[in-house]
Amino acid sequence: MISMILILTLAQAPTPLQEMVLTEQSFSRMAAEKNTRDAFMAFIAEDGLLFRPGAVNGKQWMLDHPVPPSDKRPLLAWQPSFAGMATAGDLGFTTGPWESKPDINDENPSAYGHFVTVWKKQPDGSWKFVVDLGISHPQSGGPLTLWKPEDKTITPRGQTTVGVAAERKALLKRDRDYSEYSLKNGFVNAFRLHASPNIRVYRNGSLPVIGRDEAVDLIQVPGAMAWTPRGGDISGSADLGYTHGVYEITDNAKKVVEHGSYVRIWKVEQGGGWRIVLDVTNAHQ
Repeated sequence: MISMILILTLAQAPTPLQEMVLTEQSFSRMAAEKNTRDAFMAFIAEDGLLFRPGAVNGKQWMLDHPVPPSDKRPLLAWQPSFAGMATAGDLGFTTGPWESKPDINDENPSAYGHFVTVWKKQPDGSWKFVVDLGISHPQSGGPLTLWKPEDKTITPRGQTTVGVAAERKALLKRDRDYSEYSLKNGFVNAFRLHASPNIRVYRNGSLPVIGRDEAVDLIQVPGAMAWTPRGGDISGSADLGYTHGVYEITDNAKKVVEHGSYVRIWKVEQGGGWRIVLDVTNAHQ
């Protein structure tokens, strides 16, 4: 009898991906029921990054920038609609639409967009987010419905023999090499070489685009695009990671026409090594 209960309990236990998605949904629910700032403080990791507009320690930034008193209660609402997880079950990401209202009682949202959040499992077993960056666009990104990922079993994969630190360093180098290739061969050519066929690309002012070929029109730049990674991390299984940094777009006269922050999520794909599965940029005003 005890064995049967144990088997049922194990069968019903959520996968790491489902745990992460449930955490994201709890994060959104707290923002709606309490307020956005308290929700962010509760779910961000101690070293978690927000972009204001450049990367900053999120907790410290919120402590240094208290919300001014108001007779309104703003609402930022969001829901994950897609997610990815490392086979080690220790690092993953969520993404989906968001919308905001100046006051929770307003009939219609005043702004829309998509978010990208990277989550890391903490020593106590909880999930906290380590990176959060998003885009805005003029139309709704879809209904904010509760999503339940499929119960897919992930085959555990042990830590690589060369070590996570070496793999993290190698991923940052790949991001730098990507920038150098972009300057020498053109950004679109570099993008095609480094992107997964099913990449998700996020740019302000547009809905996300899924697919390497489909994204080419969205990523066109007037001259050249280069960037510098400032940090990143990988999973213990060294098959999922992220990089973040700053970028510049220049025209043919080498004048800077846009600069901002970026986050890239990388995955090791069969036969292709590290490929970008999600790319989001946010221009600094």
